[in-house]
Amino acid sequence: MRTAPWPLWPQPAAGTSAALTEVLSSARWSLSGPYRGSESFERRFARDFAEYCGTAHCVPAASGTASLMLALEACGVGAGDEVIVPGLSWVASASTVIGVNAVPVLADIDPDTLCLDPAAVEAAITPRTRAIAVVHLYSAVADLTALRDIADRHGIALIEDCAQAHGAVYRGRKVGTFGAAGTFSMQHSKVLTSGEGGAVVTDDAGLARRVEHLRADGRCYPAAAPPVGSMELVETGELMGNNRCLSEFHAAVLVEQLKELDEQNARRARNAAVLDELLAELGCQPQRTSPGTDSRTYYVYAARLPEDALVGADIAKVNAALSAELGFSVVPTYRPLSLNKLYDPASRRRYAISDEHEKQLDPSRFPLPVCERVAQRSFTLHHAALLGDASDVEDIATAVRKVLDNSAELGS
Repeated sequence: MRTAPWPLWPQPAAGTSAALTEVLSSARWSLSGPYRGSESFERRFARDFAEYCGTAHCVPAASGTASLMLALEACGVGAGDEVIVPGLSWVASASTVIGVNAVPVLADIDPDTLCLDPAAVEAAITPRTRAIAVVHLYSAVADLTALRDIADRHGIALIEDCAQAHGAVYRGRKVGTFGAAGTFSMQHSKVLTSGEGGAVVTDDAGLARRVEHLRADGRCYPAAAPPVGSMELVETGELMGNNRCLSEFHAAVLVEQLKELDEQNARRARNAAVLDELLAELGCQPQRTSPGTDSRTYYVYAARLPEDALVGADIAKVNAALSAELGFSVVPTYRPLSLNKLYDPASRRRYAISDEHEKQLDPSRFPLPVCERVAQRSFTLHHAALLGDASDVEDIATAVRKVLDNSAELGS
């Protein structure tokens, strides 16, 4: 039904080209390169993003995956510990936990928000639980009030995975500021992107210093700038780390992209509100967010099919039909991690620490009935579809109506 093009993503901010040229000619392409007499873009972005989030500290990193691993380890998560993660999420929510030799415990979700169900989290806690890694999924903010209460009562860390929620606000504060740390991804598809990248934010100076060491092979920034031509990172010997640093090129892009984030988020939210109404008229249920959410970030727009429509139809075929009508990729939700072929710890020899540990990592031991029901009935669109105008939103609703009207052709 549609042949017109859709907005492309990423969209470079106005100052991006000039910032990249500045890095290219600076003779410093990495924070581990020699100091050249001016502040690195990495430090500029760290300061800007910390201010944006309302936190005291930000440590940029190479990816969202790296950021989550850094936060987990900085919070003391290690060998044999358990970390509760949502059963419906990108595979990195679990694989990062395994990456620090801990055990991901998959918990079910709230059917309306698609985020961690606090009751499921409470039921999953054991004496080995060290942290809760909550994901603000797609366009929803998780129930941070309940999750914060659970973490405090049990004396465990709450880590917010905000890879899909840059700029979302809950009870007057940006997400990422309610736990011990907040982690972000700046991968290609994200609403704030540099192709690849990430960050950890926190108000805890000690935790920030640990993250800084962990991401730069045990080195950190000095209190004062060194002589020009010297290395700016100091070898403290405090904590061994690895190289998970963000390059100066990526940091330069992020400094500029951040300037346009709020306007783009507002545009997506306006279009999403219209789409909510149009799809609700068709009997669909758009993804909801937790009470206390002041503003949402639409990384992905998700909705559930009407209860009485396309019952028994293959959800992949439904999404393919929507894609064919729109000329834009419409896909099911993530597969539940217990069924996701990308999450297969047994395929990696490095995780075979012991027979017992391998058994603990088996995702099939976690029942996730809500995750499975949601995955069988939902469709999602990337946020680029919300960067256009009202006619684009109307086309999406028209395509959904057409598919619902022709459900017999999809085997329903």
